[in-house]
Amino acid sequence: MPSVPPCAVVLFGASGDLAKRKIIPALYEMALEKLLPEQFALVGYARTEMDDEQYRKDCRSAVEKFARTKPINQEVLKRLESALYYHAGDYGDQASHQALAKKLDEIDGKHGTGGNRLFYLSTPPNTFEPIIKCLGDSKKIMGNGWQRIIIEKPFGRDLASARNLNALLHNSFAEERVFRIDHYLGKETVQNLMVMRFANAIFEPIWNYKYIDHVQITVSETLGVGTRGGYYDKSGATRDMVQNHMFQLMALCAMEPPTALDAISIRDEKVKVFRSVRPLRPSAADDFTVRGQYSAGEANGEKTPGYLKEKDVPPDSTTETFVAMKLYIDNWRWSGTPFYLRTGKFLPEKLSEIVVRFRSPPMTLFQKQCESPVFPNDLVIRVQPEEGIGLRMNGKVPGGSLQIKPVRLDFEYKTTFNVEPPEAYERLIHDAMVGDQTLFIRGDEAEAAWAVIDPIEIGWRDSGKKPEAYAPGTWGPKRAQQLIENDGRRWAHAGGADEEDPIIACSL
Repeated sequence: MPSVPPCAVVLFGASGDLAKRKIIPALYEMALEKLLPEQFALVGYARTEMDDEQYRKDCRSAVEKFARTKPINQEVLKRLESALYYHAGDYGDQASHQALAKKLDEIDGKHGTGGNRLFYLSTPPNTFEPIIKCLGDSKKIMGNGWQRIIIEKPFGRDLASARNLNALLHNSFAEERVFRIDHYLGKETVQNLMVMRFANAIFEPIWNYKYIDHVQITVSETLGVGTRGGYYDKSGATRDMVQNHMFQLMALCAMEPPTALDAISIRDEKVKVFRSVRPLRPSAADDFTVRGQYSAGEANGEKTPGYLKEKDVPPDSTTETFVAMKLYIDNWRWSGTPFYLRTGKFLPEKLSEIVVRFRSPPMTLFQKQCESPVFPNDLVIRVQPEEGIGLRMNGKVPGGSLQIKPVRLDFEYKTTFNVEPPEAYERLIHDAMVGDQTLFIRGDEAEAAWAVIDPIEIGWRDSGKKPEAYAPGTWGPKRAQQLIENDGRRWAHAGGADEEDPIIACSL
């Protein structure tokens, strides 16, 4: 891992949930692994009034509760605490930013951070513009070293807003200094996708339409919107999950081999994927997509009055809590191969995975003897909860008769390497500090992804149809099953009989 240069981090949204659960614990883990420089400091910036000591106590509590490595190394934590500061102010207030600039100058002198600045926007999207404008207007706050900025999702809510946000950023930051974060890209399994594809000769020759029947990507959650109804209703499942997380998984799965393992080469290939997605006419949106809203009920130990009765959700909301869609990537490699995507809240399992389903083998040997067809092979790439890769193949059941059963060959990170995979934020924050953009989203990449989503959103709006209701604890509306079953296929997780269990009996 390249060493991190001296730097000061300004964490906007320092009192928020993301900062407490992910960012501060990630910095502790980096300090524990000696990935933070000795010349390091962090200034938390938020509207909440508090002093440095109170902020340090809050950060200590966050580390003790959410850090990956236990027990807590008190010496490392104490050293980290000594480099933490707090500054209260409104995000768009120039006077507050000028006071922040003065504090950063003092920190440069005390901690030797060399005028290097990393600005982290862990704030709601409506604060991005005022923060970026204030940073651009204050030359002093930029310091006399390098300047970089990390922006959390969502990056815009459509193509026009993404373009406007890119233009605003580029007024103050060159593209190579902008780090649009998607924490899925920091997960070990997602990073391993390229290694699996391009470092193993058994996969790349068959990674195309000739051998792969279709690809499924599922990101499911077992809880509802909870207290985030006001925020969630402005985005919905498509903007919240599909345009970023799921499209990134799709791009890494579908992209061509990059010319090199650098940020430019890898992101060039991802952009090509988004630009190759077959455009959907707004009038055809309902033919290729399914929207849903969870109704009242109970699942996974949680009760809900239904999405429309959640706190801060308008009673006539048409925001989807579930979406499934079928997309085609119109290039040579994926000609005619459908990609099925689905995500939702209050589903039966919490998981994120890619299922690559290969075409069924010729049945000449078994078609006369077997009572049912032999199941196709699946390559299952699990992003969470247990990161790993599994391959489903057909094997003979021991005994005198010929019985075939699907079996799994599994690789899990924590059992294979005897370590817990690092949290995504640990890798991503480190990469931003050293200036490596490989695992971040480029400006034109974000715009290309929105160009796919916009016609779908327009089609839903123009149709006037409401999302279909589905019961908590199910896999979404019935039509989501039909979306794939009408093509003669089936979701890997669909409820009912598990297709991995059957024994296929064949007569000798």
